[in-house]
Amino acid sequence: MYDWANSTYSLVIASTIFPAYYTSVVPRHVSLFGRMVDRDALASYAISFSFLLIAILSPILSSIADYKGNKKAFMRFFCYLGSLACILMVFFTSSSIGLGLTLSIVAAVGYCGSIVFYNAYLPEIAAEEDQDRVSAKGYALGYIGSVILMVGCLVAIILNDELQLGWGSWPARLSFVSVGLWWAGFAQVTFNVLPASKSSEQHPEHSILVNGFYELKKVWNQLKNYPLLKRYLLSFFFYNMGVQTVMYMATYFAADEIKMKSTQLIATILIIQLVAIFGAYLFSVLSKATNNIFTIAVAISGWIFICIFAYFTTTPMQFYALAFCVGLVMGGIQSMSRSTYSKLLPETTDTASYFSFYDVCDKIGTVLGTLSFGFASEISHGMRNSVLALMAYFIIGFVLLMFVKMKHKLAFA
Repeated sequence: MYDWANSTYSLVIASTIFPAYYTSVVPRHVSLFGRMVDRDALASYAISFSFLLIAILSPILSSIADYKGNKKAFMRFFCYLGSLACILMVFFTSSSIGLGLTLSIVAAVGYCGSIVFYNAYLPEIAAEEDQDRVSAKGYALGYIGSVILMVGCLVAIILNDELQLGWGSWPARLSFVSVGLWWAGFAQVTFNVLPASKSSEQHPEHSILVNGFYELKKVWNQLKNYPLLKRYLLSFFFYNMGVQTVMYMATYFAADEIKMKSTQLIATILIIQLVAIFGAYLFSVLSKATNNIFTIAVAISGWIFICIFAYFTTTPMQFYALAFCVGLVMGGIQSMSRSTYSKLLPETTDTASYFSFYDVCDKIGTVLGTLSFGFASEISHGMRNSVLALMAYFIIGFVLLMFVKMKHKLAFA
């Protein structure tokens, strides 16, 4: 149910209405620290900065939560931080671009911060044989919930445009408020039902504020004893770099390279979400019939094809077909990545430290992916060449994944 609650942020703020609104109110070039920056590159850099912040905060927070056994309290704090930032985005206009970008960064920190503790609950509440199913169900519920809210927001925007109701930008801005209310509201189901997390049986060797970084170092040193986990994480770092960048920059690409209208952009992401519901379960079934690593390899192959397809995409209809392909593999690779990592973990009560390491890999990869995407877009005066850079990340991740051979049924024999 927390996927149901917070996925509205991913869909409305990160992927659709906010990027479309941003493109409509922000001029093509923006002055930043004395130099003119392309608005798409600026959006990419803002995303990079938000993920850099959470990559730094995550070890500190995970250390506190692990030793105090209060994952839920921190999850609640970041949930409310993110939802409040979404609500305040109602004040984002063409005359307050700085405020809008700042709030988008705070919302991203809230979303990512809560996910650290949410993911760490998976091995505590689901047996290993159930983790693929539970993880997939979470993503599927997230897609369904976010689509429901998205349809409501989309109807208001389309009615305003088609019937010329004269509401201006209010339908888009009020959609940001609806995300905040939906996120915090449905999260109450999770906070009321989720059990108290397990505290560590050990005491921190250092100050609790810096112990998380020592824990990351300890996890890093322990990886040599778990070669499968180490190889998997390295592969995940690269292919996830591509996945996250596509998720955050696809709308900007469609707006400026394909020249799609706001309603077309939103409809495209809606296609992705609906297909992703099916994709999450499809890859879960494929994993059960074959193995986790083979399933992720299939998904990465799909992403490589998508990058090639995107480079040559020039019309809205082609982009709709591209969106269908993205939706098919997006839910599957996210769900399988989380559950595969959970299965590879050694037996420990300090799950937050391991998931913090996973999360830091995720966030640093996103920082590097969005930074390289924005930089390539700036120097090449377009985003098509940036897509080729993403393809390279997927290829590297695929090659590294071939060296992961798990011993039991759920991997390559």
